[in-house]
Amino acid sequence: MSSIELTPSQKTILTALINLHGEAEDAVKGEDIAEEVDRNPGTIRNQMQSLKALQLVEGVPGPKGGYKPTATAFEALDIQRMDEPASVPLSHEGEPVKDANISEINLSSVHHPELCRAEIHLQGSSRDIHEGDDVTVGPTPLSKLLIEGTVDGKDDTNNILILQLNEMVAPAGEPEH
Repeated sequence: MSSIELTPSQKTILTALINLHGEAEDAVKGEDIAEEVDRNPGTIRNQMQSLKALQLVEGVPGPKGGYKPTATAFEALDIQRMDEPASVPLSHEGEPVKDANISEINLSSVHHPELCRAEIHLQGSSRDIHEGDDVTVGPTPLSKLLIEGTVDGKDDTNNILILQLNEMVAPAGEPEH
């Protein structure tokens, strides 16, 4: 799978689409995305054309129509392996976990947003984190993705936490450095 380079604007729009689609579980209208990211609908339509060309978005025709993220969309958005462990902060029950480092974030079951789970690979110990605890992962270095979830399961031998996602947030319109 080659990595798809998205412009910050495409990232923002795609993230908004994924978030809105997760809430509505239905095709998302361009106008709703425009409102979410504070751009005009024309801009959104143009961006959607390019995202469709990248096969990250599918258009849904008809009165209930709009856009849906494809499975690839989730992969394209920061759901990448980090080359070197970046310092992705982890908070547990609202407290920062000092010595934990996130090496990988996998979002699974993207075809069922309502079952969305994240697999968080930790470097460092996860023994103080238990099922039912609330954790926040992020922001990630590249797309500043922030994931909030409840621990649904864990694999202590491999230091993997399985989170039931409550919220996935990527900030809109970050200034470019």
